[in-house]
Amino acid sequence: MGYQSGQKTIFITGAASGLGREVGRYFAEKGWFVGIADINDDGMAETAAQLPEGQSSIHRLDVTDRAQWKKAVAEFGAITGDTMTVMFNNAGIGEGGPIQEMEDSAIDLMIAINFTGVITGTRACFEMLKNTPDSCILYTASAAGIYGVADLSVYSATKFAVRGLAESHDIELRKYGIKARSLMPGFIDTNIISGVVEGTNQSGKQQLEAAGVMVSPVSIIGPAAWDAVHGKKVHTPVNKMAKQLAFAARWMPGRIRKQAVSVASELGHMLSGANTK
Repeated sequence: MGYQSGQKTIFITGAASGLGREVGRYFAEKGWFVGIADINDDGMAETAAQLPEGQSSIHRLDVTDRAQWKKAVAEFGAITGDTMTVMFNNAGIGEGGPIQEMEDSAIDLMIAINFTGVITGTRACFEMLKNTPDSCILYTASAAGIYGVADLSVYSATKFAVRGLAESHDIELRKYGIKARSLMPGFIDTNIISGVVEGTNQSGKQQLEAAGVMVSPVSIIGPAAWDAVHGKKVHTPVNKMAKQLAFAARWMPGRIRKQAVSVASELGHMLSGANTK
């Protein structure tokens, strides 16, 4: 089948698993052509196998590498006639721990992927987005970008930064016909929290649920992304936890801080042993 002229298109970073894969599946079901971009070749092949035949393309992409961005976007444009309806700027990693104990290399890599790589992606896709009617940049922020999280301070800060990009670019790029939106999910059941937490025999998901923290099925992310792209709100909190946090951060910040301090030690220890999105 392959790309059909006039077909809507979405280019997704971090598409080899998790949120990226699920959004790709959902948009493909709606008839969109999907660009699958990641560093995980096997994961990208698995994602492509879950989409309708001929309705996707695969692009190896390290989001910290500007040259790879240029190459991947050019490859995608060669297939789609230089159209990109949505750029899902999704790739990200998470690592936690007390700030004074974190490795310099872990901090640098998180910032390079979660923030600098996101900026590079927007710049690399700008011309194609500008040339596509009613285009949109969809950023993956996080509930951790609504209010700071103890022992996840660097991760949280990168997600605050992504939230700022969405707000700024929705204004800045409006004159080119480009919208900017962000998804702000709470904890989603992906392999990012499925690993065993260091020093325990439980997964991150199990420990989160034991502490009363909501973990939502990954299936909620596709409709949330669709609504974000087609809606008027810049930010879309995803799941009940994120919505409650967004409400409380706006109207009851003092209460959030008191609760955060009381659970920081337990939750921070739990999350420092597992990656988080």
